[in-house]
Amino acid sequence: MFLSTSLLWRGLLAIGIGIVSVAWPNITLGAFVILFAVFGFMTAFGDAARAFASDRAGPVAGWLLLALVSLAAGIAALAWPGITAVVLAVWVGIWALITGFGEVAMAFGTGETAGQRAMWSLGGLVSIALAFVLFLQPDIGAVSLAVVFGLFSIVYGISALVLSARAHEVRTAGRRLVDSTV
Repeated sequence: MFLSTSLLWRGLLAIGIGIVSVAWPNITLGAFVILFAVFGFMTAFGDAARAFASDRAGPVAGWLLLALVSLAAGIAALAWPGITAVVLAVWVGIWALITGFGEVAMAFGTGETAGQRAMWSLGGLVSIALAFVLFLQPDIGAVSLAVVFGLFSIVYGISALVLSARAHEVRTAGRRLVDSTV
């Protein structure tokens, strides 16, 4: 039950994010940069808090250094959003490559139907293709990244919905089999 429900919500969220990204790419990329800056500021605050929670001098200096690096990353993201967008494009590429290979590997897992294998493979190959596009041309522009990300999210969301429906069918068929033997 959990697998099909989580895939359902993951798919719906991905489709929603994809539609917003395609409809408003400038706003989407701006949101990515701002979220990255906020993450940097939150990490800086957390690292500084850890520094003063330590009872030894060594960890204090290390945590304070990490806090300064995170603070600088947040400020840099807001000061130079264009460069930040290119860096985020590379990070999205790394993420897409890793998840793509993971999904292709899951396609060869035991107990998967041919349809499930095809959907895992399709989702993985789309992720890998996105990664290579971003690695080859990280300067494709902020708008292009948002649109490509949106299209990727829509395809990924649809594949998650299909997998959710297939998992639900398998679970329902299993229940019927158990009920008929009782």
